[in-house]
Amino acid sequence: MLRPMLACCKLYVSESRSAAALRAVEQAARRHHPAVVLVNRFADDAYNRVGYTLVADASSPLRRAVVGMVGAALDAIDLRSHAGAHPRLGAVDHVCFHPLDAAASSLRLVADLAAAAAADIGDNLQVPTYLYGAAHREGRTLAAIRRQLGYFHSPRDGQWRGVPLSAELPVAPDAGPGTPSASKGVLVMGATGWVDNYNVPARTGDVEAVRRLARRISERGGGLPSVQAMGLAHGNGAAEVACNLLDPGRVGAEEVQSMVERLAEEEGFAVGKGYFTDFSRHKIIEMYYSLHKARDQDQA
Repeated sequence: MLRPMLACCKLYVSESRSAAALRAVEQAARRHHPAVVLVNRFADDAYNRVGYTLVADASSPLRRAVVGMVGAALDAIDLRSHAGAHPRLGAVDHVCFHPLDAAASSLRLVADLAAAAAADIGDNLQVPTYLYGAAHREGRTLAAIRRQLGYFHSPRDGQWRGVPLSAELPVAPDAGPGTPSASKGVLVMGATGWVDNYNVPARTGDVEAVRRLARRISERGGGLPSVQAMGLAHGNGAAEVACNLLDPGRVGAEEVQSMVERLAEEEGFAVGKGYFTDFSRHKIIEMYYSLHKARDQDQA
């Protein structure tokens, strides 16, 4: 018997400090258990941000779980009172679907899921929603839409506060209204192959030096191919290089760590050992099937 095509969805909310808000978001996910499994929750207080990882087969239960979590987050989080060291565009800042196998047809399936979820969110929850990657008809990148929307315009003190966008959006959304709500902001949703998120702590309060390093390590700055990087404040007197590894089979964490260490020495500060913010693709698949095997044994 063929196994279903598994999909993963990573969903990032602009909140980590309100237990009530996070409880509401997680309860929305668990309403769809065991068809949809919440396999990871990564909270970062300095960023005031939580990333969730959901796994299911690429079907309507996953879509409903994602839309339910987004709705719960929008009800519980008000951007007007948000502050954190990580940039964001909305109360739910970023959602991305990834196939858990490498077939091209699998990416198309999750792209359709993302587009359908975006339509639900835009039309029913009234949030301007932007598509990227395979979910966008022209394959627009996440970085491109973020640049157009001002995501990388960092405040002088490194703390993002208040309403992220003006009343007039510079780019029309793919779904939802053309004007963002002050409390909700906008949402960016995509479908791509697997991405690893790898962050390297910097033992310095000089965020500008860390930003220079991040530019040098990123592909856009002439550094490592398929690597995106930002330098961000991360707690009192510290910072980190936050990296997206868009093709981890080509350029992985070890290569990123090595280059960050070399560039940090040139900049005059030390760095610590980096860390992943999520499990590996293989570990996520293993966790999903282990949970279902244990459930089947309990029911036998």
